[in-house]
Amino acid sequence: VTLHLNPISSVHIHQKPLVFLLNSPLPLVWKLKTERLAPGIRRVFFVSIGSVVKFEKGNFSLSAETEEKFFPEKNEHLLQWAQKEYGAVTSFTELKISRNIYIKVGE
Repeated sequence: VTLHLNPISSVHIHQKPLVFLLNSPLPLVWKLKTERLAPGIRRVFFVSIGSVVKFEKGNFSLSAETEEKFFPEKNEHLLQWAQKEYGAVTSFTELKISRNIYIKVGE
């Protein structure tokens, strides 16, 4: 699955830390494609067990962290866990089948 990350239109270059929880019932290879995300900013990708994140060429991967994690099985429980762990959830998306996921990041 390719995860496309771009800032919202009102933000020229996104310069804040991000945390992603990438959960799947089956192990996946998450391919990251990014545009206009500032280098050197901490970005964390938690993936379900057996999954990996592949970064495109460039220095984005130098400031990104990937960690396998056991997630709650049901989406409601996952959302509650994320809110408790991080204090807020700005976006939650559930897809049954997809090759590409487009996410706008920003204020």
